[in-house]
Amino acid sequence: MPASRRFPLLLIGAFLALYLVWGSTYLFIRIGVESWPPMLMAGVRFLIAGGLLYGFLRWRGAPAPTWAQWRAAGAVGFLLLSCGNGGVTVAEHAGVASGVAALAVATVPLFTLLFGLLFGHRNSRLEWAGIALGLVGIGLLNLGSNLQASPMGAALIIFAAASWAFGSVWSKTLPLPQGPMASAAEMLVGGAALLLGSVLSGERMTQMPTAAGWGALAYLVFFGSILAFSAYMYLLKHVRPAAATSYAYVNPAVSPRSPVGPRASPPTCCSTRAWSLPPLPDRSSPSWQPRRRTATSA
Repeated sequence: MPASRRFPLLLIGAFLALYLVWGSTYLFIRIGVESWPPMLMAGVRFLIAGGLLYGFLRWRGAPAPTWAQWRAAGAVGFLLLSCGNGGVTVAEHAGVASGVAALAVATVPLFTLLFGLLFGHRNSRLEWAGIALGLVGIGLLNLGSNLQASPMGAALIIFAAASWAFGSVWSKTLPLPQGPMASAAEMLVGGAALLLGSVLSGERMTQMPTAAGWGALAYLVFFGSILAFSAYMYLLKHVRPAAATSYAYVNPAVSPRSPVGPRASPPTCCSTRAWSLPPLPDRSSPSWQPRRRTATSA
């Protein structure tokens, strides 16, 4: 079978969007929370992105989601965006460095495989090898003590990673809207939940955001949400979650201000370089093979 049919260009483009774009979002989140309250920024980000994408799709003639699809998209959006991305945003506001946050989020593939067992998924030897490598990375990272400076931030990131992984696996069984409409609905519901959390937690704007704060929000809306999040939902529909979440192994190397450098401690350098190496795509493994299209697939 030709390589172009085994790995369609759209599939490759989606992986590149996650590997390159999402690695940079940790820095832009860090810049943004210097001007915005964390949950308010995340809520505004996803409401704008979801509203723009939803309006564009409806203008192009896409059908509105049914009530069942709204409920499914709402559940996924709450887990992935409100708990997952919102947790990372609050953690960076609490003082966790953007590069360290990218490292901690690399636990997502581990949680994904473990939660997959609850849904009856069979994991390959390559996937279990990734779990073992990730556990070694976690141990080495703890030796570096980079997350110990903010225990609450560390707990938030681990919670965020687990929520993102569970929502990713669960989404495979839910009646989500077709195509990008699923991303739009999830961002609308997830953004609304984040704004509600912002109000209930008492977040307040004390001054207008700086130009850098507005720029960070714009980058996160268009590149981090409309482009990259839609690419992620596309991958969840066409490959196994273990492959879709492999971006988390690459993001620490892509993320600016990553703790890899001359000032990093030896354990952190080792864990970062080991962790940031993505598993080689074994073309015989079902984790890396696109799902066969059905009549209802987008």
